[in-house]
Amino acid sequence: MSSPATGLLPGAHWAGQNLPEEDADNDWDSDIESSTASIKSSILQYRIINGRTYHSDSVTDTSYWGPNDEKQNEMLDIFHHAMTVALDGDLYKAPLTKDPKNALDIGTGTGLWAIDFAEKFPECSVIGTDISPIQPRWVPPNLQFDVDDYNKEWTYTANFFDFIHIRWLTGTVKDWQVLYKEAYRCCKPGGWIEHMDASGAVWSDDGTVEDDMAIGQWGKIWQEAGRRLGTPLDVFEKNIQEEGMKEAGFVNISKKTYPIPLSPWSKDKKLRDVGLYFYAGMNQDLEGATQFIFGNVMGWTKEEITAYIAKLKREIKNLNIHGYFPCRVVYAQKPLDA
Repeated sequence: MSSPATGLLPGAHWAGQNLPEEDADNDWDSDIESSTASIKSSILQYRIINGRTYHSDSVTDTSYWGPNDEKQNEMLDIFHHAMTVALDGDLYKAPLTKDPKNALDIGTGTGLWAIDFAEKFPECSVIGTDISPIQPRWVPPNLQFDVDDYNKEWTYTANFFDFIHIRWLTGTVKDWQVLYKEAYRCCKPGGWIEHMDASGAVWSDDGTVEDDMAIGQWGKIWQEAGRRLGTPLDVFEKNIQEEGMKEAGFVNISKKTYPIPLSPWSKDKKLRDVGLYFYAGMNQDLEGATQFIFGNVMGWTKEEITAYIAKLKREIKNLNIHGYFPCRVVYAQKPLDA
């Protein structure tokens, strides 16, 4: 495991500060609304932490940090829309054929990407996997959802899928190289894999994100938590996507980085829209996204978490702070003669 993150402030640092007051000049987010779909299932035997539900321990032995309840699912749906806007309205960037026959969406979440892909290719059989059955019941007839843990050995047929899609799994994968090798085995010769993921740290090009700010500490906290859990968060920094695909045997590798603003601070229209949706997602459920990591893993008190989140929300809402997550899309092909 890697060494602890340097410059990491303890939870007591935030509890010792006064909670920030609302700033009328930054009250631009009051009208944001969102919607989602949720389902009930006979296998919904979830853990409950502070009133929030998490995946069933019967499905996986991996400590996934996010809740799986309605509030968190709304956040995932908003993020899906933000990523689609970031990719210029595209669901993927890999040069797929016009008639893919079989596709797999790993870690599908609420299933919106898989639903959109299945509707785009009605003749393609699409499978979405997740450790919680939180997807809607009414989906295109060519789509099915499986409860499955991608950290375990895949049960799918070798040389089968035309396309394998992975998005935002940072901090949930024990061994990326094992995952890429499983994807390589299940991908058919000539088929494609695409993985979209981001740095866990908030970047800025103009120095407005400082190291001791709540927004500047975000990546350090998550990096340390990932180290303790054994699920690395340095996918972006270590170029794991490209190197992992190459080691697994994929060729024709292509990558591109997209900035994902945390709020609509950018003067560029597309980035401003991405920032607006991403802010809506972050603001939707920061408490749910952090309570397991900050409380159960980092050992912070509820008071410390509350104080930190209040400070973080204030900074994200400040349009003079130009923070963003660098997000990288990497796609590659399995050789035709594999």
